[in-house]
Amino acid sequence: MKTKKFLLAMGAMLMLALPMSANKWDVTGDGEVTAADVTAVYNKLLDNDTTYPESAYDVNGDGNITAADVTALYDVLLNGLPSYITEYTVNGVTFVMVDVEGGTFTMGADVDDAEASDNEYPAHEVTVSSFAIAQTEVTQELWQAVMGYNYSGHAGDKNPVEYVSWEMCNLFISKLNQLTGQNFRLPTEAEWEFAARGGNKNKGCLYAGGNTIDDVAWYDANSNEMSHAVATKVCNELGLYDMSGNVWEWCSDWYADYSSESQVNPTGPETGGEKVMRGGSWCSSAKKCRNAKRFKAPSGFGDDDIGFRLAM
Repeated sequence: MKTKKFLLAMGAMLMLALPMSANKWDVTGDGEVTAADVTAVYNKLLDNDTTYPESAYDVNGDGNITAADVTALYDVLLNGLPSYITEYTVNGVTFVMVDVEGGTFTMGADVDDAEASDNEYPAHEVTVSSFAIAQTEVTQELWQAVMGYNYSGHAGDKNPVEYVSWEMCNLFISKLNQLTGQNFRLPTEAEWEFAARGGNKNKGCLYAGGNTIDDVAWYDANSNEMSHAVATKVCNELGLYDMSGNVWEWCSDWYADYSSESQVNPTGPETGGEKVMRGGSWCSSAKKCRNAKRFKAPSGFGDDDIGFRLAM
């Protein structure tokens, strides 16, 4: 008990409170990172506290709740966000971009993956350059802040925007770039899969963030037939949320079958009939939420299980 009081007193003495969008450091979900978040993790370690979802205590995203999570929170309190995290605010709404170090990975399904579809083969080596990708899917509040309207079927400020076509997403991005002076875009399919797999921290998980889908995704068996607030499941190795499930995510590429040849920064064919979507959704089976799963739709199509995530 004395240690708990010491942690709270220390936080008050430091007078540090970092305003945050939904992210892995905000354990208590109050929109700030304070000594209260440190205390929450400490209480979990000491007394197996269950005040917050189990995933909230795993601050560093390694799948375990240890003293390393307390240390990570202290570091953020003392030094601010890590250098690979950048926050942007548009008309009062904040979102987070995560830097992803480039690397080489095997894209597509393993030959022994019994649930793979034909279009996930052949697995092939792909190299991507460094890029940044959003920590979460674009939320309804961010869409509203940029576009001035929101036609999503499952209303909620923190829920992913949906009923957005590929073309609508690019209109949003154009307006967002005008407001911020940045160069946001949709991720390429290769960037998306590299990030979903955890980039250079890839642990070989079946889904983005783990091998147990209920821990990492909202899908047909646990969603109650609706989308959910972003960042409420376990993040992956890069601190990215909902890359499996919640809503399908548009990529920039026109759809095409895979080649067995190694590629560097592939962007898909110059033209085509359908655009790539990845990740599965709240109404998808577990099979469709796998990291390797591919889907496609016309660029003008939208539905209540289709959204997107920013890259740059």
